[in-house]
Amino acid sequence: MRKLYSILLISLSLISCEKALFENDLASTNPKDNFEYLWNECNEKYSYFDVKNIDWDVVKSEYAAKIYDGMSEDSLFNVLGGMLTELRDDHTNLISNFNVSTFRVDYLGQDNFDWRIIEDHYLNRDYYVTGPFLHNFLDNKEIGYVRFPSFPGTVDADNLNFVLNRYKNTKGLILDMRENGGGAVTDIFAILSRFVERKTLVNYSRIKSGPGRNDFSAAEPVYVSPYSGIRYKNKIVVLVDRGTYSAGSFFSLATKALPNITLIGDTTGGGLGLPNGGQLPNGWTYRFSITQALTLDKNPDYENGVPPDIEALIDWSDLTKDEVLERAILELQ
Repeated sequence: MRKLYSILLISLSLISCEKALFENDLASTNPKDNFEYLWNECNEKYSYFDVKNIDWDVVKSEYAAKIYDGMSEDSLFNVLGGMLTELRDDHTNLISNFNVSTFRVDYLGQDNFDWRIIEDHYLNRDYYVTGPFLHNFLDNKEIGYVRFPSFPGTVDADNLNFVLNRYKNTKGLILDMRENGGGAVTDIFAILSRFVERKTLVNYSRIKSGPGRNDFSAAEPVYVSPYSGIRYKNKIVVLVDRGTYSAGSFFSLATKALPNITLIGDTTGGGLGLPNGGQLPNGWTYRFSITQALTLDKNPDYENGVPPDIEALIDWSDLTKDEVLERAILELQ
């Protein structure tokens, strides 16, 4: 875990001080200057070209043909933003004072979550709200259900103690992270530390360290250590979908190393590269992934999505049932 924090600190320091990876910007409103600058930055520093099978030179030829002198700011933004979406990565954005480009990886899969279905047909309306967690009993109080819609950075010992103590006598716990778009990495370890009994290696991480496509730092191990207080020792199911992204995918990747946790639902959206960026010559800002999270065999392919252990999809012809949640309940019976 300490190794991951060091990589995170490097990434955060780069956001505030770009000299380590990003050269000083040269002011220019020329469309070609801005195009070349952005393409070159990605070319030397983006971390997932090979994993995503992207020929960045072909992308350059396609989008360079759309650049011309005198084009409007809106037209230039559409070209540059379109070029970045070719990376198929929601940690990649172009940001101006009038628009933001994004890929929307959640649209790669069907919609697989509706909170209203869960409220109406599974939870009583008196469910608890404890910090970032929404939770209640299911299946005659034999299963605990915990909805965790984001990683807000507010997970702490008090709210986790309350939740886990409430469900300590259940035979299983469901953690619903569908449509969880990510957030604070610290929350990942705060939660997972309650589900392990010993220090556990969960993945590796490395950062782009040079202009070559394979120029990376050494792979650093990432560990989860057990919390010294209340822990949950029974079976856990984590519900995921294409909207489970970034910190949600990091969490899902870590569960692959934990035998007491089962992923159910759809493949996650990825987002396993920590983003960094800078400023274009015309003042617009950008970001893209500069690290890789690796599996225990040091494979980076889960950037395309962490697959579930058990696939389950909602049948939208019946709005009284959540098939993903039903499959989780079945797994814990």
